[in-house]
Amino acid sequence: MSTPTLTAINPNQGPTSGATSVTLTGTALTTATAVKFGTTNATSFTVLSDTTVVATAPAGSGAVQVTAVTPGGTSNGVTYTYRAVPTVSSVSPNQGTVTGGTSVTLTGAHFVSATAVKFGGVAATSFTVVSDTQITAVAPPGSAGPVTMTVTTVGGTSTDTVYFYYIAVPTVSGVAPIQGPAAGGTSVTVTGAHFVTATAVKFGTTAATSFTVVSDTQITAVAPAGSAGPVTVTVTTVGGISNSTAYTYLPTPTLTSLAPNHGPTSSGASVTLTGTGLTTTTAVNFGATAATAFTIISDTTVVAQAPSVSGSVQVTVATAGGTSNGQTYTAVSAPGI
Repeated sequence: MSTPTLTAINPNQGPTSGATSVTLTGTALTTATAVKFGTTNATSFTVLSDTTVVATAPAGSGAVQVTAVTPGGTSNGVTYTYRAVPTVSSVSPNQGTVTGGTSVTLTGAHFVSATAVKFGGVAATSFTVVSDTQITAVAPPGSAGPVTMTVTTVGGTSTDTVYFYYIAVPTVSGVAPIQGPAAGGTSVTVTGAHFVTATAVKFGTTAATSFTVVSDTQITAVAPAGSAGPVTVTVTTVGGISNSTAYTYLPTPTLTSLAPNHGPTSSGASVTLTGTGLTTTTAVNFGATAATAFTIISDTTVVAQAPSVSGSVQVTVATAGGTSNGQTYTAVSAPGI
């Protein structure tokens, strides 16, 4: 009677808990009386033909030699590997945008035979087994909040509570104030949602001089220098880049003339100031004294009532864009009788 031989086993690996159905291929298998995984008998086996036996793997560990026993002897061995249930100890980074696409590294054990990586119940867009202790995966799209990371291998599915956090894309609803000098330095409050993981605030393409996340709905930022005109303010977080809202850089006001440029020392004289960038005028000063009143006529004209002053003083205009250059105004006392 011929000694049995084994030429292949399929599959050649399974979980340590056993119960995997494997097909053994070889010769002289008709009279098989036992199938062994190492020194342990198969849970059950069925002889299909002289060249094929189907067996159920018992519980075990590591790599073992599978053999068939017949009255003709014991066959050569073919390798079967028991795979332990994988474990996940960490994921880095542990947060990313709800739109997906974040590349993460999972650290753990028993990853070699990985067949799936899931974020919650959703399969990773792709994954690569780097080693038995490391996998890189690309996060699929998801809903804001935590999901459990799992790895599935021939050995089973991990059961560790390691979380990946989907972060919502930030939204900006407004900024205050909505304008400031082109020189920068204005403290701006940005309101909206999903700001906690903010990594940048930009005025146009320029990063804020500094910013502070006050809460998930508020950020205070210092406007950088910019060119006169409107720009868009955006917030960047782990969740992505927000929508934009407008902020306007105002030019520093200028004064080119006063008419008249002289008047009485008493208050009340009407003076027309001509210049540029006067629309947002907040104050007109004659030296250190504020005008009694003023009216903004246009971006180039303001009419002010001179306060009580004496001698020559510099008239300046303050706007949201800064303080203008000065123009000389001379207060002359009334002649004596």
